Amino acid sequence: MNGLYRPRNDRMIAGVCSGLGRRFGLSSGTVRLLFVLSCLLPGPQFVVYLVLWVMMPNENRTMASAR
Repeated sequence: MNGLYRPRNDRMIAGVCSGLGRRFGLSSGTVRLLFVLSCLLPGPQFVVYLVLWVMMPNENRTMASAR
């Protein structure tokens, strides 16, 4: 499965960075570092994070619907 979802493990806050890392083949630490560095730039990074938190399904729901 190569979809976009928030995994149950490897979460720090909501699992958004971990889910993005799994989807694009990066480590979750790399995605977290890129997010923190992007926060130094002006823009709606926190809003995008919150939207992804609401929109990305949990791993449990994704696995259940795949069966």
